[in-house]
Amino acid sequence: MIQPVALYLQDAHPIRDGIEFVRYAEAKGFDAVWQAESRLVREATVPMAAFATVTERIKVGSGVADCWTRNPARLAATFSTLDDLAPGRIILGLGAWWDPLAAKVGIERARPLTVMREVVIAVRALLHNETVTFDGAYVHLDGVELDYVYQERRPKDVPIYIGATGMKMMELTGEIADGVVLNYLVSPEYNQRALEALARGAERAGRPLDDIDRPQLVVCSVHEDHQTALDMARLMVTQYLGQQPHIMKASGVPQSLLDAVGDVLTWPATHEQVEAASELVPDEIVQLLTASGTPDEARQQVAHYIDNGCTCPILYPLGDVHAMIDAFAGWER
Repeated sequence: MIQPVALYLQDAHPIRDGIEFVRYAEAKGFDAVWQAESRLVREATVPMAAFATVTERIKVGSGVADCWTRNPARLAATFSTLDDLAPGRIILGLGAWWDPLAAKVGIERARPLTVMREVVIAVRALLHNETVTFDGAYVHLDGVELDYVYQERRPKDVPIYIGATGMKMMELTGEIADGVVLNYLVSPEYNQRALEALARGAERAGRPLDDIDRPQLVVCSVHEDHQTALDMARLMVTQYLGQQPHIMKASGVPQSLLDAVGDVLTWPATHEQVEAASELVPDEIVQLLTASGTPDEARQQVAHYIDNGCTCPILYPLGDVHAMIDAFAGWER
């Protein structure tokens, strides 16, 4: 049986290069491409439109857009438009963003669970061609609908996934979302706690865990030389150790290493700081948190995530993108 795999793109490559990578991934049988929107660098929906235009089959998702900076009605209209371009191939991935970035742009991330619930409910109803009145803590809509004039009025087939990391958000995802985008740079064992939380939420909604799709971001550094692959991933791991220490601790990274890296990095960290701090990060931590090594070694590590609940690895390539795609094309498990 061929294992579904997906491609993850951030802002490391020009969009035109990303278009070529996506076409190559589709030709190699990849199931989906997810475009990041985690920092104030590259907005997701413009490259998503580009990817959808040049492909015929591959699914195209936001991985993930934040739930704060777009009005829910505009969010629904945007993804309805993308569905017009690629019917049945668009996925709306939403996340609760993170501080200090959110605070720096004036967003107080108060009651993120409430906000996420309201946004998902409202956007789904709008995409389902409903007229929505909603007076919540965050979402306020008064008789709003996607008011099509020149096109067919129809429900849009746009599933909503939540990029959850904390266990409370994971439970909410199990209750209200079509799927979860499991985070990257976590250990496979972290997934076990995530699955338990998803199951609790699903039980509240009266549905089985298997109803929830569970793709997972996996940092993937592939090279014929084992050490070169690890070294390519080390800088990214180092940056994440400084930016998201709570996730790293939950994945089994020693507090002593987190403290040592935190003493070197500021926010936002400079490249020179990341390089200096990376010298503190041993190979075993890189291997714990990423799928790095030769093609065989990378596939073995990705398999650990699948064995721990991931339904489709979303591979974040470091280094040669074509080589990574080739390493997982037609992968049978």
